[in-house]
Amino acid sequence: MSTPESVLIEDDRTGMTPEALERAVLDHLHFTALKDVRSATARDVFEAVAHAVRDRLVHRWMRTKEEHTRQDTKRVYYLSAEYLLGRALSQNLSNLGVHELTRALLARYDVDLETLLEEEPDPGLGNGGLGRLAACFMESLATLELPAVGYGIRYEFGIFDQKIEQGRQIERADDWLRKGNPWEHPRYDYAVPVQFYGRVEERTGAQGGLQIEWVETEDVIGVPYDTPIAGYDNNTVNTLRLWSAKATKELNLTVFNDGDYRKAVEEKSLSESISKVLYPNDRSAEGRELRLKQQYFFVCCSIADIIRRHKRTHDTFESFPDKAAIQLNDTHPAIAVAELMRVLMDLEGLGWDEAWDITTRSIGYTNHTLLPEALEKWPVWMFERLLPRHLGIIYEINRRFLLDVHVRHPKDVALQRTLSIIEEGSTKQIRMAHLAVVGSHSVNGVAALHSELITTQLMPEFAKFWPHKFNNKTNGVTPRRWIMQANPELTQAISSRIGEAWLKDLSQLARLHDFVDDEDFLGELQRIKRHNKAALADIILERTGVQVCVDSIFDVQVKRLHQYKRQLLNCLHIIGLYWQLKQDPELDRVPRTFIFGGKAAPGYWVAKQHIKLIHDVAEIVNHDPAIAGRLRVVFIPNYNVSLAERIIPATDVSEQISMAGKEASGTGNMKFAMNGALTVGTLDGANIEIREEVGEENFFLFGLVAKEVRELKASGYNPQAFIERSPLLSQVVELLESGFFSPGEPGRFAEVVRDLRHEDEYLLCADFDAYVACQQEVDRVYRDQREWTRRVVCNIASMGKFSSDRTIMQYASEIWGVAPVPITL
Repeated sequence: MSTPESVLIEDDRTGMTPEALERAVLDHLHFTALKDVRSATARDVFEAVAHAVRDRLVHRWMRTKEEHTRQDTKRVYYLSAEYLLGRALSQNLSNLGVHELTRALLARYDVDLETLLEEEPDPGLGNGGLGRLAACFMESLATLELPAVGYGIRYEFGIFDQKIEQGRQIERADDWLRKGNPWEHPRYDYAVPVQFYGRVEERTGAQGGLQIEWVETEDVIGVPYDTPIAGYDNNTVNTLRLWSAKATKELNLTVFNDGDYRKAVEEKSLSESISKVLYPNDRSAEGRELRLKQQYFFVCCSIADIIRRHKRTHDTFESFPDKAAIQLNDTHPAIAVAELMRVLMDLEGLGWDEAWDITTRSIGYTNHTLLPEALEKWPVWMFERLLPRHLGIIYEINRRFLLDVHVRHPKDVALQRTLSIIEEGSTKQIRMAHLAVVGSHSVNGVAALHSELITTQLMPEFAKFWPHKFNNKTNGVTPRRWIMQANPELTQAISSRIGEAWLKDLSQLARLHDFVDDEDFLGELQRIKRHNKAALADIILERTGVQVCVDSIFDVQVKRLHQYKRQLLNCLHIIGLYWQLKQDPELDRVPRTFIFGGKAAPGYWVAKQHIKLIHDVAEIVNHDPAIAGRLRVVFIPNYNVSLAERIIPATDVSEQISMAGKEASGTGNMKFAMNGALTVGTLDGANIEIREEVGEENFFLFGLVAKEVRELKASGYNPQAFIERSPLLSQVVELLESGFFSPGEPGRFAEVVRDLRHEDEYLLCADFDAYVACQQEVDRVYRDQREWTRRVVCNIASMGKFSSDRTIMQYASEIWGVAPVPITL
């Protein structure tokens, strides 16, 4: 780091002038990183800049807390097992309005801001769309000046670091905290004890009533780490509070002195494993118990924190639902229903009826999935062992609820069995989604189709019993991260035409319809896309060793690996296209680069096989000189938020091809469309609403709709019949079966072929021919670059609905009842 000729000094630690910011960075370089400008490494400079920015956030953060407390405002408490935040420095610079100022400051010291940003690791606190949505929501809450606290777990290792070895996924620990985290601040004064195991004692209290105590427990301490979440272009800074598990006893000194060193720290290791890893493998009973421990751990800490905050300014709980809106992000925090009841009754002395009224009026539940395996169920025996007090509360909730069902529907035993929180069977289980529905005042889906399927397919009996509870809140994403930060050239191109107000009101993008035939705008969009593709091509070469053609169609499917998302259908199409090019070298097709990315759960063998298949297909295709320059297949390892910010702006074709009726919403589909990619998709999740907004002619549609999927399965789906009637699909399956793509191990994909011929749960064979025809239409349109770019403009201009600001405003007015609180400095 070289030194400029002069250093300007200003005493204001929170000042926003160039002089104040420069002084702050230099001070932190000296006092925090313990370096001078000549010896500082890139990491040292990153730490100095990050702490200087955090100082400015802290000033606003404290004012935000003070004002929310002074006004005794209602707050949103967002409970989520995941927060896929992405890097913070660039977003905080932008939200504070000092991004370019910082760039210029660093340039004076010969430091490139973009290079510096690479020093920050991606926090591995989420797995996919659920965690990224939570991050978008937190940013929108702050931008809209809505009082909110996000709660979750501070996973020490988080989601795994994905390596690819010989085409197979290898999971490595993601030690994202190894160099520290300049954004977080531990709050040891707000630590919370968390109980597990033990037994329940009932005794007569001093007033003659029943008193219940949970005794002889094994305890863990939850220590909160706070991260500031800044709003864009305002002074609001909300809090993300993540809990870290600490042992109540760090060391058993007696055992240590006796020489058993491993046993001496055993309690510490077992206790702190709770916050080690996101989603430990649950194939074993121990893994499942650890997941339940994680869920209860962060819920217990969060409820205790909410109660503490309420009691600071209120003597009773009468107003609690008017001051606290607790939102459950999927079923992971559903134990909050029982935990809030436990705290209100056992610790605060409320009666059942009052506690239940407070609980149900305070809690809202968002359902994110139609997949049965994701609607968590826990064995009763596990609850009895781990959370005995909560089991008793859940049984009582269920008893009272089923009595209500009986009163309204006498003698309908089948209905009671369907609605019961307890699922009978060889192993009794607690249905956490049922607990969330019974214990909340609002149940929402996250796209129009998804919400409809919740009420007609997933929980129709609940929807009939409580029709007023069920509603829809279509997801959105924050344009500050997914356009402004990810695609600065596109941001400038838009702002130069319609001004900058669209960044806080995405509906203003509709004004771009006026430029759909503007040759200058169309040309600029084409140049921006090509520039982004060139940058991505460099990343692909660096990380995979594959050289791709920037003038080819960049056809992208990046998301979590799951059968219902149908990466395999994409791969089958690639095999078919490759074979067609092999058989007919004169076949006129636009060159394509197929780009994949995403992680498969460590225990999800089928999804990991699909990753291997993609790599094996790439190995053959990319080394076949007969189709050189016409087709490339790449899998970019370790997909994360930062990589998404590079891939999405460079994409021509966005693959959103899940089987209709399975994707709750999707948010990647929105990000791609905002950045000028055209969608190939089914009528699933938010695809339906995207297509309605952008126009049928600007969306490449294929495949069965949800109703047709149900009807086909009900009639006895036979995938082999679809294979036999499709010459191309037959050839593709035969190539897989023969070991063409795995010559050293011909039977490597025998299970994939067997599933395609005999099971095909997600109807790849039924949709294959329609998918191929749709891709041919993509080819046809892409040849006319002016027409293609016109459709790109129509997509971007129609994205106003898909801002997370709009989603959050709907939650705020229709579920939470919270209002903005402007913050002045």
